[in-house]
Amino acid sequence: MEKKNAETQKNWNLETLEDGRMVLNMGPSHPAMHGIVRVLLTVQGERVADSDVEIGYLHRGFEKTCENITYNQCVPYTDRLNYVSPLINNVGYALAVEKLMGIETPARCQYIRVIMSELSRLTDHLTCIGANAMELAAFTVYFYLINAREEIYRLTDAVAGGRVTPAYTRVGGLTRDLPPDFARMTAEVFKKVRKNLSDADKLLTRNRIFYDRLHNVGNISKEDAIAFSFTGPALRSTGIPLDVRKATPYLVYDRFDFDIPVGSNGDNYDRYLVRLEEMKQSMRIVEQALAQLPGGPINHPDFNVILPPKEEVAGNIEALMAHFKLTFEGVKPPKGEVYQAVEGGNGELGFYIVSDGTGSPWRLRVRPPCFALTGGLSQMIKGGYIADIVSTFGQINMIGGELER
Repeated sequence: MEKKNAETQKNWNLETLEDGRMVLNMGPSHPAMHGIVRVLLTVQGERVADSDVEIGYLHRGFEKTCENITYNQCVPYTDRLNYVSPLINNVGYALAVEKLMGIETPARCQYIRVIMSELSRLTDHLTCIGANAMELAAFTVYFYLINAREEIYRLTDAVAGGRVTPAYTRVGGLTRDLPPDFARMTAEVFKKVRKNLSDADKLLTRNRIFYDRLHNVGNISKEDAIAFSFTGPALRSTGIPLDVRKATPYLVYDRFDFDIPVGSNGDNYDRYLVRLEEMKQSMRIVEQALAQLPGGPINHPDFNVILPPKEEVAGNIEALMAHFKLTFEGVKPPKGEVYQAVEGGNGELGFYIVSDGTGSPWRLRVRPPCFALTGGLSQMIKGGYIADIVSTFGQINMIGGELER
């Protein structure tokens, strides 16, 4: 028995302590790992020699679930991909199905979708910077930014009726129009958000501790970022100005004047600066969209695409039949396949759909930006300190719902 114990101890020493290295688990219970991601670290003192990132334990089954329900029933599931900016998910999915069907929504609908997407981008970036600052002990900044996020949530609540899971879009339109005083509400909210952003900027951007924790930490080159299929702020921090809204414009983004901020070092500090500036650009887009907002309907006129108004259902037999057919069978796109991408909070969010002509997708796949970003995490933390994993993991802004779907 003593001999067996000695052999076990010897194997353990060879595996974990050879050349002074140790193998450690970071997560999933570690607070900075957000409860689902596990990083198996090989460390040499305080430095990361190697790592193996396991993407999570949610097992949400988004894609297979959507292949067994109607197209519109998929909308609430898209909320649960990136639940910090769910309205962008709603819009991206609806655009993919509409592209498959060869239809275009009315102009007012397109403007509103842009407005809601940019408000969602604001909540995404506010959460990312606020949470990352808190994990680095800048707790005051967290309150400033989360208070700003709360103001935007109240704004989107007034439109969509739901907060984290609004399910606001439908194939061919939206669930409801903007409230009558939405422009005034937005102006008031943006005034508060800009004030909170200014306060956070003053506390963080030139803060010596914050700068040292992020500058030249989590670096990645342009070439490696492209090789890992990075998109969004993580890619733009390397100096590549790729943004789906500019590269392949959708909805009415080509009618607005806005800039794509880029960095140069590809480190955590540049990713922070890019997100900070992107929030200002999102507010510019929303203000332009509200100024240009046309009147008219928000839904496609064809009752084979969108549910008829309730008043028509009550007194029109054709509308009643369309209501029942759409509810039970759903829209039926023609046979074919399509890919539609939008610019999510963390990069390119794409939906690939294959239709067999029935009311449910034959195949549905999502291209989540977090998946590629998490794939590059091992390289970004290699050679750095264990403590730096917190800032790097926070700045790639992993969202579990779309990562392990």
